[in-house]
Amino acid sequence: MSEAVFSPAAVVPPVRIGRLSIVALGILALALGTLQSVVEPALPLLQRELGVSPSEGALIGNTLLITGAVVTPVAGKLGDRYGGKRVLVRLMAVVSAGGLLAGLAPNLPVLLLGQILQGVMVGALPLSFILVRKHLSARESQVAIGLVVALFTGGAVVAMLFAGPIAEGMSWHWMFAIPTTAIIATTLVLTRLMPHDPPIQPDNRIDWPGVLLLSGTLLAFMLGLVTVTRDGGLPPLAVGAIAVGVAALVTGWVVVERRAASPMVDLRMLAKPATRNAFVFTFVITTSSGMVVFLLPQLFGISGDGYGFGADTTDIGLFLLPGTIAGSVSDSVGGIAARRFGPRAVVIVGTVVTAATMIALASAHSAEWQLVLAKALTAFAAGIGTTALLAGTATAIETKDIGIATSLLVVTRVIGVALGAQIGGAILDAGADPVSGQATEAAFVTGFAVAGVVAALSLLVVRITKKEAQA
Repeated sequence: MSEAVFSPAAVVPPVRIGRLSIVALGILALALGTLQSVVEPALPLLQRELGVSPSEGALIGNTLLITGAVVTPVAGKLGDRYGGKRVLVRLMAVVSAGGLLAGLAPNLPVLLLGQILQGVMVGALPLSFILVRKHLSARESQVAIGLVVALFTGGAVVAMLFAGPIAEGMSWHWMFAIPTTAIIATTLVLTRLMPHDPPIQPDNRIDWPGVLLLSGTLLAFMLGLVTVTRDGGLPPLAVGAIAVGVAALVTGWVVVERRAASPMVDLRMLAKPATRNAFVFTFVITTSSGMVVFLLPQLFGISGDGYGFGADTTDIGLFLLPGTIAGSVSDSVGGIAARRFGPRAVVIVGTVVTAATMIALASAHSAEWQLVLAKALTAFAAGIGTTALLAGTATAIETKDIGIATSLLVVTRVIGVALGAQIGGAILDAGADPVSGQATEAAFVTGFAVAGVVAALSLLVVRITKKEAQA
């Protein structure tokens, strides 16, 4: 990137954006959400065609999340400095390349490479937040952020409806190629409609040591996560080595950020109770949600002795559709709920609903409607909680830190979902029948119970943070 392209002097003060620009941004979020979500209903089909285990199946979706976790904070920081539109357009070029590669993939390694490139799409969310926050008032921004997140989630509705028919009627390759085409077209439209936004910070200095250390930390953590939880895991010494490596990278990053003249992340921002609590809440909520997202399609697709339903990809998509719609609706009202009741109250409600639903599902999962209802309830609860935290954080911090703060929250969301999915895959692998290799009913019961317990941890966090606030 040359300074000529990103020169602060070359831009003009931001102007108020119209409805068409917001619509274009929303449609792009919808297309991105579709591309990200096509794997969920098709996961059992991909596992069969590619010949992989449940934990390796979780890796197909988590590969995208790994890239997202690494790229998102960098994208947010660059968006703060150089303008959200410029960085967003460049990220969409990488996403499009990844989608086309996945659409042409002849085998698993090429598919994973395509997923890696697609993963930069996660950085589009904080960049969208930068754009709406710069061009709209704080009150309007909360609603607009909720709308963008809702349409991103709404892309999953499209994926649930069409992934199965496309995969079974054409091939799974088209699941990636079609939404990628929509992303390319929408990006071209957005390039024309969205005005350029000037960088808030006038200098061109980038804390590259901080960028590299944070990226290395996230990459080491995510790769360690998927390695530890697949195929029976690693020896204790290897797990310890990974933990020490991640801890060393975190320590190095903190030291660099404290000494940097223009740090990538202002650690004082992270030290604020409201910001710190938002990260903790988001992590716990999304870990439980990630387990649900992984376990339910597996149970729908499996056909065991007295459990499972043997559903195909189309049926799985239809079963998951009500939950996806509920998640989309919850995202659209999450920002409004945060403004009216406060993020803490929204998190408590979502936690109670999720924990109760998962504990009930552990004992009652013999009918399709039970799983469908559980998906809807947990998706709604997780959606309002995480979106409320995003909207609350975006309007509670200084404008210059919006990109990096919301990026780190999105990364926390990504890490939580990835961790939950890998835990779910590890539980199913550990509880597989030694003869058939198929996950047993007891393994699913364990998974649902663990998801409920993890969700309930949010209540403990609420209790602790409330005592801190009173003190």
